Amino acid sequence: MKIWLRGLFVSLSLVASVIGNGAAVLAAAPVDLAIVKPVVKSCAALADVDLTAIGGIGSKITETTQTTSGGINVCSVKGTLAPAINFQVLLPSETWTQRYMQLGCGGLCGQITLTVGAADSCEVYNDGGFVTAATDMGHGGGMGNDGSWGLDAQKREDFAYRAQHLTAEASKALIKTFYGQPQRYAYFNGCSDGGREALMEAMRFSDDFNGVIAGAPAMLFQVQNTLYHAWQAVSNTDSSGKVVLLTDRLPILHKAVVAACDEFDGLKDGLVSNPAACKFDVATVTCATGATDTSACLTSAEAEVARKFYEGPKDSRTGAHLTAGQPQFGSELDWAGVFVADKADGALMSTSAALPAVRYLAFEKPDAKATLASFQFTEETLEALRPRHSFFDATSADLSAFQKAGGKLILWHGLADPHISPANTLSLHKALQAQMGEGSVESFERLYLLPGVAHCGNGQGPGNLDLLTAIMTWVEGGVAPDAIMTRSTSHASSFGAPAFGGKPPEGLKGGIPPKPKSELPAMTRPVYPYPYIAHYKGTGDVYNASNWEKGEATETVKLRDWPGRSLFGSYHFTKK
Repeated sequence: MKIWLRGLFVSLSLVASVIGNGAAVLAAAPVDLAIVKPVVKSCAALADVDLTAIGGIGSKITETTQTTSGGINVCSVKGTLAPAINFQVLLPSETWTQRYMQLGCGGLCGQITLTVGAADSCEVYNDGGFVTAATDMGHGGGMGNDGSWGLDAQKREDFAYRAQHLTAEASKALIKTFYGQPQRYAYFNGCSDGGREALMEAMRFSDDFNGVIAGAPAMLFQVQNTLYHAWQAVSNTDSSGKVVLLTDRLPILHKAVVAACDEFDGLKDGLVSNPAACKFDVATVTCATGATDTSACLTSAEAEVARKFYEGPKDSRTGAHLTAGQPQFGSELDWAGVFVADKADGALMSTSAALPAVRYLAFEKPDAKATLASFQFTEETLEALRPRHSFFDATSADLSAFQKAGGKLILWHGLADPHISPANTLSLHKALQAQMGEGSVESFERLYLLPGVAHCGNGQGPGNLDLLTAIMTWVEGGVAPDAIMTRSTSHASSFGAPAFGGKPPEGLKGGIPPKPKSELPAMTRPVYPYPYIAHYKGTGDVYNASNWEKGEATETVKLRDWPGRSLFGSYHFTKK
């Protein structure tokens, strides 16, 4: 059907499968915007665009190329914003529908990545309707770099917030020159550090984007890259520097967790959809003292590592927790490649994530010789992170300026994410509600927690989803998202995950590890805005979305009291 809205036609369609009680996954289409073609004679004409007013002296276009991307004819523009922010913009030559999307990066960035996540089968994107852009955040070396650039105050500022903001301004200037008009709508889409960047844009520069998608955001950058990853790495390293808990032992633990906790979400389907209800005790899968056959149980040393992973760092003197949350029950298989290695002399990604922050970024006094072995898990360390909290972190509970500007925000996070606990994202959601009121927050924000999904996608659960169409429909048509269809495949993919490159500290493995293949069948399933969960109707294939409906409001992630809770409050951002 066609309805008139804001002077434009909007097409509404319904996904074929009906999701219980007459409700359906509403796939309302974005506003039907006309295609606009370039007004300049050639892509090369963009080489003359002056970026000095945006980035300062030395800012310039460095390359223009007429090429193709994903089968779409585009004008590729590369440039530099002073002093060293590199960016790339892809401008469609024949298919632009007046939309702009900026993409976040992962880890410590350091490279331009035009990977698009949370846009599974999005027609507007696949048909070349977007101008897209990305930046290296002001330094090189790849997302697994050693972080030594953090000694440079300007590079810290560029990484914290400046690079994404200036890239938005430069991209919009190029759009106006190329097409003779500005974009109608601007969107930011990022996961991991890209999620932090997405939130930073909404919080610091509320007018930059109409819609923001923030997946598994590394918004609590300080704590995440020090106390969290340092603890995970130290917990799985013995006194001789060897890794204790290895990848081939994880299925033993995961199988026991699923057996104990799968049913608490109302269905045994191989996924722990309600980790908060799980009361699993690692002792139940620990080998008896003196056992010679450990093929179906964990040794006491391995079990202790798992227990530490779940509990997280605590101040030994005060007993206070030092993180908002840890990996959830059901995430065990996805620990591989992050804080669990294939062999005893293998490297841990958590080590390469923590060292750059501990040495060069998180604290006011850098120490290039700092080691994780000497790192102190205390409340004093947590307090020492506060001076740069308002600089690097994106956890402000006041998004009133973004709301006033008409902005819309979708948060999403996999419940099996081993890199960043979903407790962080839920903490922000609840902080927004406490600060601004639940009704106010509901007018512009939604949170989706995905059962069995790992970091930025994959895992055992269905992690492929299209939030890009959902945010466009909300921004452009005023239709807020409810049920979102998710799907998984029988093989691993790179969906949503930031690309990895660069050399991590001391040659260690860094970045996003390869995605493991799911042990469960390919599936489809609806997810609903938090706190609602999908409920199995009781009959039919459990891996088919048509047999699921909207369930009750359920707290699926436990939030604990910890001295860093105030980090999710209203605060003024700093520039340095």
